[in-house]
Amino acid sequence: MTTRVVATEADRQGLMRLIQARELPFTVEIVKGKRRSVDQNRLQRRLLSEIAEQTDQTAEEVRAYCKLTIGIPILRSESELFAQKYDAHIRSLPYATKLAMMAEPFDFPVTRLMSVAQKTRYLDEIQRHFGAQGVIFSSPLEAA
Repeated sequence: MTTRVVATEADRQGLMRLIQARELPFTVEIVKGKRRSVDQNRLQRRLLSEIAEQTDQTAEEVRAYCKLTIGIPILRSESELFAQKYDAHIRSLPYATKLAMMAEPFDFPVTRLMSVAQKTRYLDEIQRHFGAQGVIFSSPLEAA
């Protein structure tokens, strides 16, 4: 699957050339907004580290859990194409297998597919979910 951020007129023209060169049939999905920000990525790493420090999990285990239980539902609810592909290939697998696929070395793409708005919801949900379990986060938690 090809993913492009179209932020300029040149980006739009390049995408149009790519589409015109494609052999039919194919499916296109257009998502409003830009991809997640560097600040959001930095905040995510900090949150995962803080959770790992206060629980008996590694940051990678927390990352896999969050991708599977928080990130996948966000993407499935907002992308029919993602939901179809996930449901066809991943959804029926056992929980432990899905969790393993979220972590290295497989690293199933979840947050890298998110827009800024989706990533904001994802980070907010991580804070809410683990905050309810007693994890205390340092401040501030804002991200672009």
